[in-house]
Amino acid sequence: MEVCCNLEVDVNGEEIFMVDKKTIASYSGRLRKLFGKSKATLRNLKLIFQDFPGGAEGFELVLKFCYNNGNAKINPSNVPLLYSAAQFMEMNSSISGTQNLQEQTEKYLVDISEWTWSELLNALKRCQDLSLSPSIVIEKCLDSLVGRLNLAVEANSCPSTSSPDSSALRFSCDTKSTESLKTGLSNGLWWFEELLIFTPDLVKMIVQLMLKRNFDEVVIGRFLIYYQKSKSSNATRDGKRKIVEVVVEMLYVLEHDSVSCKSVFSILRVALGLNIDKCIRNKLEKMIGARLDQGSLDNLLLPSPSGMNYLYDVNLVLRFVKAFLLQKTNRISPMPLRRVARLMDLYMAEVAPDPCLKPSKFLALAKALPDYARSSHDDMYRAMDMYIEVHTEMSEDDKVKMCCALNYEKLSAEACTNLSKNIRFPSTSSIQALISEQRKLKSLLQTANSSTSITSLPRKLDETSDQAVVYAKKLDFPDENEKVKAHIQGIQWRVMELERACKKMQTQMTKVMKSKVTNHSQLKSLPWLCS
Repeated sequence: MEVCCNLEVDVNGEEIFMVDKKTIASYSGRLRKLFGKSKATLRNLKLIFQDFPGGAEGFELVLKFCYNNGNAKINPSNVPLLYSAAQFMEMNSSISGTQNLQEQTEKYLVDISEWTWSELLNALKRCQDLSLSPSIVIEKCLDSLVGRLNLAVEANSCPSTSSPDSSALRFSCDTKSTESLKTGLSNGLWWFEELLIFTPDLVKMIVQLMLKRNFDEVVIGRFLIYYQKSKSSNATRDGKRKIVEVVVEMLYVLEHDSVSCKSVFSILRVALGLNIDKCIRNKLEKMIGARLDQGSLDNLLLPSPSGMNYLYDVNLVLRFVKAFLLQKTNRISPMPLRRVARLMDLYMAEVAPDPCLKPSKFLALAKALPDYARSSHDDMYRAMDMYIEVHTEMSEDDKVKMCCALNYEKLSAEACTNLSKNIRFPSTSSIQALISEQRKLKSLLQTANSSTSITSLPRKLDETSDQAVVYAKKLDFPDENEKVKAHIQGIQWRVMELERACKKMQTQMTKVMKSKVTNHSQLKSLPWLCS
């Protein structure tokens, strides 16, 4: 039978088809509406499609359906394209009375549970490669995929149901999934490698559906980290950025314990050079902040941004600490805070030798955490000492500001002694150290006296000799407490020495301050005591 070709169809600029208008229009509601108002002659009709699903391949499938009296050979590979083309051409009814194309594809999807695992993956891959819009085909494929993965994870956690004959695992026994077991992943997570064929956007849809169906979030977290590392290895710069952005966005909505601090830092190191979206970067920093107490010094030693002359990105670390404090505001506990404080002390010691690090940045590190985060300020003092030793050009004002970040009551006796002799620090700091150590020794002496029934007479200063003398009653110790006796006496003499040194330094400070007033300089450059 001779076929009339009275319609020229240009499909997305890829190919031109000469078809019979009446035959195509009998199955396409879109063409019936279009040609119903047309006044053109039969030989002058031309139709141009700009965004036909699947291009020339999709239109050819439609032609086969139309020229085959409304019958189509549907399979998992072509059903996504047939359904999208049917929607585009409005093939949801026909004048011939036969079942339309959209109905046939929807009926075929009813039996999606009978598809093999490979057929399901190929159908989704087909949707992705053709850049098809979300449709009932994609939704049903994703729903089936996630359902099967959930069964696999549950079966793996229950040895009694994880046999090769188990219905939960039967779909995973085809060639591809068997090969993927060689990757070293546990049997229940063999699908990590199989999902690498999907783009970040499709993976995002999969993860969202997993969360909606209460999928194990720890498994989701492990998959996302695996996907990011594996998929980025051969990706372009733009591809890596897209992968990181999607993975971070999905990790952000998971429970805190679903992903480790180490894993998040590994993503950060990749993201630093990719100029990721600011919103995504903030989410990544918040995730790290929430886990900062699990971090290590190596995690924080991140290079400074391009164009900056200092060695490490101090501003980024400060943002981590801020995020940690904000995340922990309502549920802060001492141990995580102490661990972060210890981490910051190590970090300060590491960045202190950097000659390009400004005093204001180093001071910001010292003040980043509240005072109660540290039980001792010895490590902070040593980091400050290292910084001042390297930065010889520091002004006295900067030194005083830095010393004010120290809590002298939290310095050990050894640190106080060292500080009192440290010529690099302002004199006021030495006085603070002496007074602090004196208070500690007095407190220790009082504790020892109360525990051993020792009493001391009040001490007084001998004004003629400028020496501090401690008067005490005779210490009556049993023979077995000779060591305690010697220790207490040593403490008493140490208090005397400290008071003498402190009085001498106070006299020197008075002279210095009088000299400052005479020269009309500002007294605030050498404050009496740092609070």
